Amino acid sequence: MYQVSRRQALLAIGAFTLTIAGCGSDEPEQGKDLSPNKDGAMAKYGVGDQFKATAPLTFSILYLNHPNYPLKKDWLFWSELNKRTGVTLTPTLVPLSDYEQKRSLVIGAGDAPLIIPKTYPGQEVPFVASGTILPVSDHLDLMPHFKDKVAKWNLQADVDTLRQSDGRFYLLPGLHEEIWLDYSLAVRTDILEKLGLEVPKTWEELYTVLKAMKAEYPDLYPFSDRWGIPTPGGNLLNIVGQAYGAPGGWGYLPARWDATAGKFAFTGAMDQYRQMLVYLNKLVKEKLLDPESFTQTDDAAKQKFVSGKTFVTGTNAQTLVNDYRPPMEKLNPDAKIAKIPVPTGPLGEVKYGNRLENGIMISKKALESKNFVAMMQFIDWLWYSDQGEEFAKWGVEGVTSTKDASGEFKLAPDVDFIGLNPEGKKHLQKDFGFSNGVFAYGGTTKLLESTFSEEELAFQAVMKTRKARPVEPPRPFSDEEREQASLWETPLKDYVTQMTLKFILGDRDLGEWDAYVKELEAKNMTSYMNLVNGAYERFKKEHG
Repeated sequence: MYQVSRRQALLAIGAFTLTIAGCGSDEPEQGKDLSPNKDGAMAKYGVGDQFKATAPLTFSILYLNHPNYPLKKDWLFWSELNKRTGVTLTPTLVPLSDYEQKRSLVIGAGDAPLIIPKTYPGQEVPFVASGTILPVSDHLDLMPHFKDKVAKWNLQADVDTLRQSDGRFYLLPGLHEEIWLDYSLAVRTDILEKLGLEVPKTWEELYTVLKAMKAEYPDLYPFSDRWGIPTPGGNLLNIVGQAYGAPGGWGYLPARWDATAGKFAFTGAMDQYRQMLVYLNKLVKEKLLDPESFTQTDDAAKQKFVSGKTFVTGTNAQTLVNDYRPPMEKLNPDAKIAKIPVPTGPLGEVKYGNRLENGIMISKKALESKNFVAMMQFIDWLWYSDQGEEFAKWGVEGVTSTKDASGEFKLAPDVDFIGLNPEGKKHLQKDFGFSNGVFAYGGTTKLLESTFSEEELAFQAVMKTRKARPVEPPRPFSDEEREQASLWETPLKDYVTQMTLKFILGDRDLGEWDAYVKELEAKNMTSYMNLVNGAYERFKKEHG
């Protein structure tokens, strides 16, 4: 689930944005004639068409090998993909734990496979200046399904956040029809019932709930969180910060748009960020929040929760079902837990999010291939057509799943996936290769929710009613500005992270906030923000 968690931190990146109005058309790179690159391609390929290569093709792909479902050569996914498309994929296997590092190494060495998936928005930026990855926006006319979904779902503003200073974008993102929020808090509802408490709807109501739990169980920390490694307070600082208007943790960005001031502000110095720290410091000071939450392993946090030493912890849909309920049923069969809607705060019923998912970089070498057009058509079908997305997620009808007349999917009787069919002896991911995070993401809300339990659908129904925060205005850096910005961003972020923990844990008094802001200024905060706002003003002047 760490891949999904990083999505929350990276999808909002807007430091390198440009809008279509200012970048011209998506004509092929430098007017390149692609007629020599059409071997195996379909002469006519459009929305709704099944891609089928006109000759057998093989494409190399960087493959994240997930420990929960390690690759098997005899997966039905591979053989059926070849049967439907005429394409064989040759994977370069990289473990989940090393994926980002190995991806950088192979791209830097010029040895990258042609297709490079599992890349989150923003992670492509280091490879742009080197010219090792393809400006995919030059070739969107080869991808009718991608273009159709962007237009149909009004995703252009989201996609434009990927554009670099040259007006192009270098990542084909996964596309969601709607904003999807997954991470929240798991709460022991049997304890709430015992104490006569309602499910908290706001962070202040959560504080009241934690106080009541502490009064009843004075020797325990009622709240102990997970996902503190490698980002301290990754989920917690993100969701609490969203309620105040300055997400931290996974959602931290160095600059946030201040609509009142009409310019960007440094996130770690915003008063909204300070308010978040005041709240969390209060929880720690009153021993309602375990101070180890920001540094302990996930296993430690999970063990505290399932053993009854804590009553609140971070969760998403899968951790609730897979990490918490099975061991808790053994240790305490009477315990009841629920994933509650994310508590709200001063901003009210709002949500942060973006409809872009992890996506695909393409090696610049692909443009030299005689099969380039066919490869783009294949990628468009598998990752962006309804047919391809349903295949990647649910597999083969009559073998791994069925689909009724209303479009509802159901697992085959002998197949299980995330506890949807616990009697099934085979597993959709482990035994067949479907619902694989390399291939299955994005798509319609109906497809996304097709594997959701009734409980998760109820959570999503609440979150859908919240108003999405608007996309922040563009502020594209030039190459020179980006290089300078990166020199300032790292020490500034490191210091914000260090001081954030000190303020929360009480190692530094929040009365020293003004002194802390001056320390940030001494680390080039003002110069950095001048760079950001200068880029914003330049873009506004040039493009409106």
